[in-house]
Amino acid sequence: MTKMVEYPSGAIVPERDIGYRPVLEALHLGIDFGGLTAVDDFNLIVGKTEIAGLIGPNGAGKTTVFNLLTKVYQPTRGTILLDGQDTSKMTTVDANRAGIARTFQNIRLFNNLSVEDNVKVAMSKDFSYTTLGGILRLPRYYRQEEEAHQKALELLRIFDMQDLAETAAGNLPYGAQRRLEIVRALATKPKLLLLDEPAAGMNPVETEELMNNIRKIRDDFKIAVMLIEHDMKLVMGICEGIAVLNYGRIIAKGTPEQIRCNPTVIEAYLGSNREV
Repeated sequence: MTKMVEYPSGAIVPERDIGYRPVLEALHLGIDFGGLTAVDDFNLIVGKTEIAGLIGPNGAGKTTVFNLLTKVYQPTRGTILLDGQDTSKMTTVDANRAGIARTFQNIRLFNNLSVEDNVKVAMSKDFSYTTLGGILRLPRYYRQEEEAHQKALELLRIFDMQDLAETAAGNLPYGAQRRLEIVRALATKPKLLLLDEPAAGMNPVETEELMNNIRKIRDDFKIAVMLIEHDMKLVMGICEGIAVLNYGRIIAKGTPEQIRCNPTVIEAYLGSNREV
């Protein structure tokens, strides 16, 4: 079991991350849409290799938080530090290049492209050959294309999908499309991977495999993972620190054990008669 320890600020991170700068520091984050406050005074620290959870009822603002972190929305107030770097002037593309990647509630793949090409699209920033070099098929083009091919297969092996490399993404089963989205996000070399309901549509066996693969991703890539998820068995089984959001505000933070027993969480989200 992971031992969670406190920073002087009171935030908790895995003991192994002490001595490293947190990968994410969201400080007093908020956003208003017209007269509506969607997220307010959101404060969260995620350790360098932490698996963190963000849970809450539908409409609590969880995906809005992800949109703020990835700069889909610009916050009305507050600060986001990614590995110590202020993201206030960043675009979505800038934030991705700085080290944050995500998947979505609604799958967003290039359905007509192959599985491999969906992954290689995410590697485009690593290509250094010119447009002319690509047209003329110069040696650098072939060398980098082969490197991209091998890297894509290596990433696909995480989910045992290498044999599907030539399959059109739109022809994959739902669960496999979910997994491909994660692989594509990993291809951008993130420091922080955000997963928005990764287990949606998966059966219990697939969900168990997903849990194992998230741990493998954390261990092999030495990155942090933060997920939004309604499957409480997954959340409690894999997350080291959990924040609970309700009406755009964090109402509790702690370990799975602390969240499971928190009366405010039970009343506001889990239901007083539900077992977690």
